Amino acid sequence: MENKITKKKSFLNDTFLFSILSVALGLLVGAIALILSGHNPITVYAALIDGIIGKPKYIAWTIIRATPLILTGLSIAFAFKTGLFNIGAAGQYTLGAYGALYCAIMLKLPWFVCLLAATILGGIWGAIPGFFKAYFNINEVITSIMFNWIGLYLVNELIYQNGTGPMYDVRNTRTMNLSKNADFAQSLIPDFGLNKLFQTNSTTIAIFLAAAVAVLIWVVLNKTTFGYELKAVGLNKNAARYAGINEKKNIILSMAIAGALAGFGAGLFYLSNVSQWNPLNSTSLPAMGFNGISVALLASSNPIGTVFSALFISHISVGGSFLSTKFYPTEISDLISGIIIYLCAFSMLFRGKIQSLLFRNAEKTNVNAEPAPAAEKTKKEGK
Repeated sequence: MENKITKKKSFLNDTFLFSILSVALGLLVGAIALILSGHNPITVYAALIDGIIGKPKYIAWTIIRATPLILTGLSIAFAFKTGLFNIGAAGQYTLGAYGALYCAIMLKLPWFVCLLAATILGGIWGAIPGFFKAYFNINEVITSIMFNWIGLYLVNELIYQNGTGPMYDVRNTRTMNLSKNADFAQSLIPDFGLNKLFQTNSTTIAIFLAAAVAVLIWVVLNKTTFGYELKAVGLNKNAARYAGINEKKNIILSMAIAGALAGFGAGLFYLSNVSQWNPLNSTSLPAMGFNGISVALLASSNPIGTVFSALFISHISVGGSFLSTKFYPTEISDLISGIIIYLCAFSMLFRGKIQSLLFRNAEKTNVNAEPAPAAEKTKKEGK
């Protein structure tokens, strides 16, 4: 009986299996939606795949878009693992972008120093909600949402300055293009021949740096005392305090590390010269911050899993953007992504319900079970 229960528990805890099932169901529901709208799902999915791997530059754009998603997904996942909900990744990403661009444009510093500045600013912006949570018990969701908008307006004002900001290019209504000025060359992340291989201008070693950080976070959470303490505070801060762990310090550190990861992701994106910051866009936060929630959910908050879930979501998004709008609805990629994420969230809920029912039935079985006769026990021991 115990072996059966153990097998069921291991099946329910198989997060990879649940993620694969969510993806499969998402694609199935997407196919049904396409049939109902009068489209052949096989044709649309073939066009979607062609938009991903049809040309080297399509593969490159998938990698480029996945890089910051890995870091924002890690930011959300790290906070989840430590019992916090970091919905402020967008604001931390914004501050990280400003730190990287300021060091590149104004100070003309090497790319790794610019990345460090982005990480520090993102970490500071994440630590503030953590401070309010630790010392005033203010929900981190509320404070991080507020700091998302404060960060956006602050950065926009620092860059724009009524059109006279030194980082602002009036003609393009964005920050200066790092690739068009030789003075900024040292601030760009090196590509080591990847741009030539993929026929792009923005494919750098950023994806490898992101993957390395994912491995580092996995090691910290699962193989260090520091990671154990962070998770202990997340599970039960009162018990952690009783065990001698400083729960206030660890809450602040958790949010600071989560913010630093989001800031690092912004640095990787903008120092690869994928895009420039537009300070006139004051009505919407960077989508990368909120898409990180999808990445973390699909990966079940596994740091290594965020790499693959970010690549998958980037695949779907990039492939959808290359669909011919004349024949296919480009919204299909958003539909599939949304369904998959909802299924991942519901699978976590259902898993918890099934586990609680399983344990309840197991307890009833153990209570009703008759004890083995003493003579039989003695014989078994003698053998």
